[in-house]
Amino acid sequence: MLRALLLTLSVVAIAHAELCKPDAQNAFKVRISIKTALGDNAYAWDASEEYLFRAMVAFAMRRYSSKSTTQISNVLLCNVTDRVSFWFVVTDSSKNVTTVPGSEVEAAIRMNRNRINSAFLLNDKTLQFLKITSTLSPPVEPSTPVWLIVFGVVLCLIVAGIVFLIVSGIQKHKKKNKESTERENLEDKVEVTLENGIPCEALDLKPGHINGVFAADDERFTSL
Repeated sequence: MLRALLLTLSVVAIAHAELCKPDAQNAFKVRISIKTALGDNAYAWDASEEYLFRAMVAFAMRRYSSKSTTQISNVLLCNVTDRVSFWFVVTDSSKNVTTVPGSEVEAAIRMNRNRINSAFLLNDKTLQFLKITSTLSPPVEPSTPVWLIVFGVVLCLIVAGIVFLIVSGIQKHKKKNKESTERENLEDKVEVTLENGIPCEALDLKPGHINGVFAADDERFTSL
């Protein structure tokens, strides 16, 4: 019985070794820069951190598919280096000798990337899944609704337009009154008088000026 159990474990270990290796089918490489991210507060990467990573990948797979039965034991790590980098695969929970397609693993990691980063106090630059593109952070929603901002802008434009019309109307009215006053002053200066029913311009009484009416009378009664 013990021999059978040991033989089974050996077969499983060999199968896992074939599944998880650099550039294996459906395998992903991870590179972690803890010192760069945390500086003096950096923690050591050990077996506990590896267990947490496997747990987070299993969590991502289960959350990606509500029918998934992925366990921590289905996440295999290999070629772990001190710097820290390693490869991982996710095995099929029903067979445990085949891997989950890489497209499903990638989709699960992308959907839960922020949760995985938070678990290790890292970000997309310090926790790198080399074959998985970085996810964009969710857009920051403004505290004020967009429709209220648009309404405020439109209202300000309307108020500005009304103020402009009022000011321009006042200016036009003042200009019109000024022109009317100037016209009246000009008419007062060029005043027309009536003499004997005939309109005549006011005489210019400057020295040397001859009245044309009297000049005509003088010519008519020329002395002999």
